[in-house]
Amino acid sequence: MALQQQPDFDVIAIGAGFAGLALIHHIREAGLSVRVFDKATDIGGTWTWNRYPGAASDSECYYYCLTFSKELLQEWQWSVRYPGWEENLRYMHFVADKCDMWRDIQLNTEIVSADYQEDTGHWLIKTAQGDAYTCKYFISAMGMISEPVVPSIKGIDSFKGPCFHSSRWPEEGLDYAGKRVGIIGAGATTVQMLPVTAETAESVTVFQRTANFIMPAVQKTMTPEWEKEIKENYNEIIAKCRNHVFGMAFDSPVGRTIEDTPPEEVQKILEEHWPRGSFRFVFETFDDLLTNPESNRIAGEFVINKMKEKVNDPEIAEMLTPKGYPFFAKRPPLDHGYYEAYNRDNVKLVDIAEREPLVEITETGIRTTENDYEFDIIVFATGFQAYTGAQEHLAIRGRNGLLLRDKWEDVSSSIMGVFVADFPNMFMITGPQAPFANLPTSIEQNVIYILDCIKKMEGEGFDVCVPKQDAEDEWVAHTAEIHAQTLMAQGDKVHSWMMGANLKNRKPRVLIYFGGANVYYDKMRDSAAAGFPEVEFARTA
Repeated sequence: MALQQQPDFDVIAIGAGFAGLALIHHIREAGLSVRVFDKATDIGGTWTWNRYPGAASDSECYYYCLTFSKELLQEWQWSVRYPGWEENLRYMHFVADKCDMWRDIQLNTEIVSADYQEDTGHWLIKTAQGDAYTCKYFISAMGMISEPVVPSIKGIDSFKGPCFHSSRWPEEGLDYAGKRVGIIGAGATTVQMLPVTAETAESVTVFQRTANFIMPAVQKTMTPEWEKEIKENYNEIIAKCRNHVFGMAFDSPVGRTIEDTPPEEVQKILEEHWPRGSFRFVFETFDDLLTNPESNRIAGEFVINKMKEKVNDPEIAEMLTPKGYPFFAKRPPLDHGYYEAYNRDNVKLVDIAEREPLVEITETGIRTTENDYEFDIIVFATGFQAYTGAQEHLAIRGRNGLLLRDKWEDVSSSIMGVFVADFPNMFMITGPQAPFANLPTSIEQNVIYILDCIKKMEGEGFDVCVPKQDAEDEWVAHTAEIHAQTLMAQGDKVHSWMMGANLKNRKPRVLIYFGGANVYYDKMRDSAAAGFPEVEFARTA
């Protein structure tokens, strides 16, 4: 084949969240043209879609941000430890404004297909409006939890009131004060939503399938002293994120394990760290919480006992007790008053896993095997098709017309969550089999890796990079091997979206690299230093 014409853009990306903004910066630095499309009405990714009451980050603000500009880090001011969606969205606008990114962003544009053109080596991108664009490099910046999962429930279209997924909360807002609200799902979204909604709603009923381990957030206001300390130490903070197993600015307990610590000292350390909040309780206490079953059990029982201290009704506390899976095998949400909400007279918890399975949605509410519940509003807080949902939602075709969703029918395979065999010149940011970690850190490391590959191609005159099948097979095997060594490998005990186990039409699969975000980042740097041996470069002219 031979390249026949110049494409419309060097790079086309889908998704105007953290990943899209980071891409614009780095692609411009490389002297290339870029267009970022998003079907939303605004930039922000998850922070423009998730506008439900209480929506906030679970990462602390000062490292849940982009770090490519020291000037931006110094200029922006956070108001609290865990910003809500409004503040996160303002931050995204601040970045786009300061870096003049709007000219490279096209909103209100849904991409419906992306086809690799074997005769030209370009990608053909088509929109729902019927427009078509071409590019040399196609990049998915759509995010790992952006495609919502709505359960298949009888009568789902029959309810007469507002009924929607939590990530599609009406942009114009929704007055739930004095209303009867039903929430299906009890994961991270409901943990944030319930305390806020219950303050003014007539009643809130939560339909729970699986109880979660939940840790304290410990929200606090940003003070001038704290802000000064952060901004004076940003180089160290960024380095900590880059070199941490979870991509966060945490200190490691450096080999301290529950197994080798006297029981009374274990409890003392757990008690000291609990009121500090955040995921520090897991990553700054002991090194063996996620690898040693007995250590994990001790930490899990500690978390459960802390919950029972907050819930007045023993029966409700028992329903809220996670059972049958290890602590952190499902990603634990952070608590902003969730447990205390169940002490309110206007909050009810319904166990739909065993006691009252859902039967159908009616015109007036929800019917279980035991009761009819009447509501004014129903919210599906039922999660997302993690890591692959956004890519599978649109028709992405590689060599020989292979659909990406068909390739991923049994195994969501990739090379480091970035490349996919049979899909030349296509890159993903935090795709399947990348680590689950602080997303801005992973996003920036992914973008740097992708741009290093593109700069190699541009600098050395290559037209196409073809990911190698054997490299993909090796990464899939390596990811599975690492997974098998973790507490996530508990078979039916772990019903987690992180394994795709929330999808009835797909068998669970290894979607995450559990070898540590820092190790993963090192592997990308090693790959770039070695000239990207996982892909084959070619000239077409």
